[in-house]
Amino acid sequence: MAEKITEQLTRAWARTDTIFELLRPGEFLAQPIALRHPFIFYAGHLPAFAWNHIGGELLELPSFSAAFDELFSRGIDPDVDDPTRVHAHPDVPARWPALAEVLAYRDQVRAAILASVDAVHTREDNHVMARQGRVFTMVIEHELMHQETLLYMLQRLTPDRKVVPAWLPPLPEARGRRSAAVDVPGGRVTLGADHADLRFGWDNETPSVQVPVPGFQVDDVPVTNARFLDFVEDRGYERPELWDRADWEWSRAAQLASPPVWTKANGSWLYEGLFERLPLERAADWPVYVSLAEARAFARWRGARLLTEPEFHRAAYGDSTGSERPYPWGAADPDERHGNFDFRSWSPAPVGSYPEGASAWGVHELIGNGWEWTDTPFAGFPGFEAWIPGYPGYSADFFDGKHFVLKGASWATAAGLVRRTFRNWYQAHYPYVFAKFRCVAVA
Repeated sequence: MAEKITEQLTRAWARTDTIFELLRPGEFLAQPIALRHPFIFYAGHLPAFAWNHIGGELLELPSFSAAFDELFSRGIDPDVDDPTRVHAHPDVPARWPALAEVLAYRDQVRAAILASVDAVHTREDNHVMARQGRVFTMVIEHELMHQETLLYMLQRLTPDRKVVPAWLPPLPEARGRRSAAVDVPGGRVTLGADHADLRFGWDNETPSVQVPVPGFQVDDVPVTNARFLDFVEDRGYERPELWDRADWEWSRAAQLASPPVWTKANGSWLYEGLFERLPLERAADWPVYVSLAEARAFARWRGARLLTEPEFHRAAYGDSTGSERPYPWGAADPDERHGNFDFRSWSPAPVGSYPEGASAWGVHELIGNGWEWTDTPFAGFPGFEAWIPGYPGYSADFFDGKHFVLKGASWATAAGLVRRTFRNWYQAHYPYVFAKFRCVAVA
């Protein structure tokens, strides 16, 4: 167990370091998204999170820097519509610490965490986070989730502020699958899981609940950039009847006219990739990444709606026997056959590129190529309990009606997060995530 945890920690840290190396020297203070701290915060936050939960909460060890433990303990999450409203977090410093100091703190914490593995496992009081190495899994998953945060922040930087790595895979070239409607028969789905059945799961993943889902018809692949262009050219961003009232007010205030990674030059649409600007035609068959508000407007333009969280589960994990699969494709562990996740391409891929990852009903890439928006507000399941000591607000702080559930995974989601119960969540008006959607026919 100790050897496996050490290997997982080391691998996660190595990928984080690789991502930070994509920044040009001197860019750690860059803040490409105003609703997020600059990059230097994340360089300190990841070790501070690990230290606060392992060195502090579990082992009560003397701190390397109490000031850094506090400063980097929690990031901001402002209300997109009113950024003055934020969850409790440490005050933003007038001046961030020097990068060398933050990296020295990081290295001290990493060494101490590796040295603590046996001590955590041999705690005599059998603390809930010590059992089965839960605290280490939590720290690793937290690291993996923030790797994706760093990457969608990086995408917002201009090319001169980034380093294109020599190892970067070539962009996918294949054509995408043509969209078709698929009938998903009704049935019962299991949302969440019981605490005892998960080696680790965040508090919002428990407990389990059975939910009936009526039959529905859904697109077998996500909406592409090419299909979304039809909406744009039909003045979809100018037609208030296609938008919920709050969505429309937000879109007007933000002066939206296209998805956030599209731009126009000399009359032609361009796509802002992670490292290069492409003609939109080059990304035509990739899934479009938009906010939930934009996805809703497109669906209404189509005379359709979006998936709910229970419907996602039925489309992804149900089958004709009435049982539920661990993954859309069955019981096999997630690998390169099943979808564009785990940093496989460092880019979106044409929709439908992984047919072996389709569900029993023939619905493609419910996992991979982008998180999947649902129109289900993020909330606890019946019987929800904030069970993680030292982190009671992990999920409950976001049960506000403004955050919505996303399922699946993006190209930048580590394979370790690809489990049926995992839930992501963002505000409906947050446009930065690698998040796709598909349409459901209105009955």
